[in-house]
Amino acid sequence: MRYDTLVEARFIIRLNRFAALVDLDGAETKVHVANSGRMKELFVEGRRMYLRPAAGDHRKTAFDLALVDLGHTLASADARLPNVLVHEALLQGRLPQFGGYDTFRRESVYGDSRLDLDITGRGGRCLIETKSVTLVVEGAALFPDAPTTRGRKHVETLAQAVRDGHRGAAIFVVQRDDAGLMTPNDLADPEFGVALRKAVKAGVEVYAYGCRVTKDEILLGDELPVRL
Repeated sequence: MRYDTLVEARFIIRLNRFAALVDLDGAETKVHVANSGRMKELFVEGRRMYLRPAAGDHRKTAFDLALVDLGHTLASADARLPNVLVHEALLQGRLPQFGGYDTFRRESVYGDSRLDLDITGRGGRCLIETKSVTLVVEGAALFPDAPTTRGRKHVETLAQAVRDGHRGAAIFVVQRDDAGLMTPNDLADPEFGVALRKAVKAGVEVYAYGCRVTKDEILLGDELPVRL
């Protein structure tokens, strides 16, 4: 996915789950944060941020927070992108483990959950949930960075889909390029780790990918090993 225009700013403070205050050309400016994670490792006062202009009649801010400059790498802070990036990679045939499918539908209700992707083909039906990962500690990408009842519900729904005879997969998209593996963050949410491991035993597949992030574009990168 390409970025058309990004505007540089400096982080001041996070106001709430979906808003932050930045210094934009010397003026305090409120921006939208499309990510409910804590992201304390990204949100450091004075850190360089890149904003994406966003128009709309019902918007309260003129910008979305897009990228955070960590010094050694850029990280995407937009939790909406993993769905987009995985869908893009599927259409381009860059995910060989999903090679038997030719119909890709985004946003599908299964049971009482809304999952990111519903794909069908000669391989049958596969339900996919993507998760945004921004926290990396000593080369390990960790999810989640805060308790997530919704995330636990999603992996339980994938397990039910497998029991119903379908294929289910969770794809963790690490929105930076400095992780060597991905693992559940049991310190932040032990219940999610338990649910994910149970889902894997039920037949749910788990994949993780890094991202190649520049100020021009973000692409799904190399597959990362998953340590459960």
